Amino acid sequence: MKLLLVSGLAPQARSVATVHGYVAAGKALGHEVAVFGAPDPKLPSLPFTTDVSGFDFALFVIQVPQDFPDMPHLARLLDGIPRERRAVVDLWGRFNDTIGVDHDFNHLEQLDGHLGWEWVEALQAISDTILQPTLVPLRPDVRSFLFHAYDAGSVARPRASAREAAAAWRGAGPDERPYGVMYVGNNWQRWDQVRELLQQVGPLRRELGRPCLIGWDWDQRPDWAVQQGIMGVNVDAAFLRERDVEIRGGVRFDEVIGLLGKARFAPVLHRPLFRRLGFVANRTFETFSADTLPVLMLPEDFVEAVYGPEALALVPRGDVAAHLMDAMSRPEVYWGAVLRTRSYLSRHHAFERRLQELRAILEG
Repeated sequence: MKLLLVSGLAPQARSVATVHGYVAAGKALGHEVAVFGAPDPKLPSLPFTTDVSGFDFALFVIQVPQDFPDMPHLARLLDGIPRERRAVVDLWGRFNDTIGVDHDFNHLEQLDGHLGWEWVEALQAISDTILQPTLVPLRPDVRSFLFHAYDAGSVARPRASAREAAAAWRGAGPDERPYGVMYVGNNWQRWDQVRELLQQVGPLRRELGRPCLIGWDWDQRPDWAVQQGIMGVNVDAAFLRERDVEIRGGVRFDEVIGLLGKARFAPVLHRPLFRRLGFVANRTFETFSADTLPVLMLPEDFVEAVYGPEALALVPRGDVAAHLMDAMSRPEVYWGAVLRTRSYLSRHHAFERRLQELRAILEG
């Protein structure tokens, strides 16, 4: 199979890590997976092309308007690859009626300038095959395809047993693991969850280590959000200073796993819209490759359905502080859950399996 992925990519944004996973898995399975566009020196390991001839299928990976190619490139794509061999994976729930959860929306007209019906018609113009990364899409004309996946080969420090993993985790000194809790992700519709997390773990600063937030706009509410009245990009700088939270800017996709390993715990958070829709995201799976204990701050039914039953041990169930302190006292129990969950993810959510699922959808 020759598959062309169509999306706007940048080293620090959106689905670039997942696209790299598809390219590598395709090569391992004997497929050719390329990205539409001119070569990007910042992403040297991705094969780019603007020659659409010879490809069996095109998958449009859509989150924001910039993921659509400009004209005349879009016209060349639509002319060169027949409609029945094109599909769209809608990663932000655009192909729905307008849904609002707290300050989070799937159609934010004042930010991207497009109404809900424009999104629906734009995706329908690309293909009749619309996919979303949820087990249960809202619309009957949308198919489930999780898109994001787990790469067992990217695990930073594979451990043979829970005892070995727990011993290494417990024995790591402050130079190797200086942080207690680290979240890597931009400040977009996540502040309420992050604030609650930091509120609970604040008293554990001495036992755990310093907390750290890595991503854009954690230091202050950005000017563009103030000027356009965009809520959900809030932050309380004084609150963060009081809790000695280290703030760092955005990082490249290939630095995330290593950075998470510098913390004892790494929360997995989904923005409110994604929680409502049951969407997965890149960090849903990527966090399990890091040398850290994931803290799944997600609904239990979602955790069991996506990660498997062993992962329920990694859900704090409201009392994050008690969960972390129990993990500190019994790390082997928690690392056992992590290793068993990694095995489940390898069987059910590997990139190779995603390609097989996608091929079945496209050929069907």
